[in-house]
Amino acid sequence: MNIIAWVVLGLLAGAIAKAIYPGYQGGGILATIILGIIGAFVGGSLYSFFSTGSLSLVSAGLSIPGLFIAVLGALVAIFIWSLISRSAA
Repeated sequence: MNIIAWVVLGLLAGAIAKAIYPGYQGGGILATIILGIIGAFVGGSLYSFFSTGSLSLVSAGLSIPGLFIAVLGALVAIFIWSLISRSAA
């Protein structure tokens, strides 16, 4: 997947995940894109692990199922980030 598709998927997945997750997450458009890209990798890797049984670093594709997986991964990333930032403060 090329970089433009990653940015588009990251923006969409990050924005949807921030809208779904309760509470204030902060960050601007760049943080939302990065969150979505991380979510695409987290979601794609978890999907690969649960479907094949082996853990590999893959990204969700730019499609409706890929967006769904990326949003789920972004929600996991938001949750983990909130745990890390809460314990560090």
